[in-house]
Amino acid sequence: MRAVVQRVNGANVVVDGETVGEIVGQGLCVLVGVTHDDTPEKAAQLARKLWSVRILQGEKSCSDTAAPLLVISQFTLYGDARKGRRPTWNAAAPGGVAEPLVDEVVAQLRKLGAHVETGRFGADMKVSLTNDGPFTMLIEV
Repeated sequence: MRAVVQRVNGANVVVDGETVGEIVGQGLCVLVGVTHDDTPEKAAQLARKLWSVRILQGEKSCSDTAAPLLVISQFTLYGDARKGRRPTWNAAAPGGVAEPLVDEVVAQLRKLGAHVETGRFGADMKVSLTNDGPFTMLIEV
């Protein structure tokens, strides 16, 4: 699993004109990509890392401050554009594999006590955020 994590001061996801997920104030916007050999155990490991990584102001974590997370599925994180001009998506898991694993990341975060908002799997989503810092990092498990 691969996640692009952005420290934000507010973020939201809109689908067909409807806000389906929103966090207000400091938190994390997390784009999650799933590949073929990912497992529920990796989803749980990613959730623990997201909950505890100290990247908020003052080297705090979401678990320290009860900061919310906006988790959005993002198959394009496994795109490969090394050859030619058209990316391939071969490394991205198909929806039937990826969706339950993204749901598992969210479930594990909630089990840890996190407030989690989400996008809508497979939808054409419009994501808006204020990157705080800016601060963006890649986490792989």
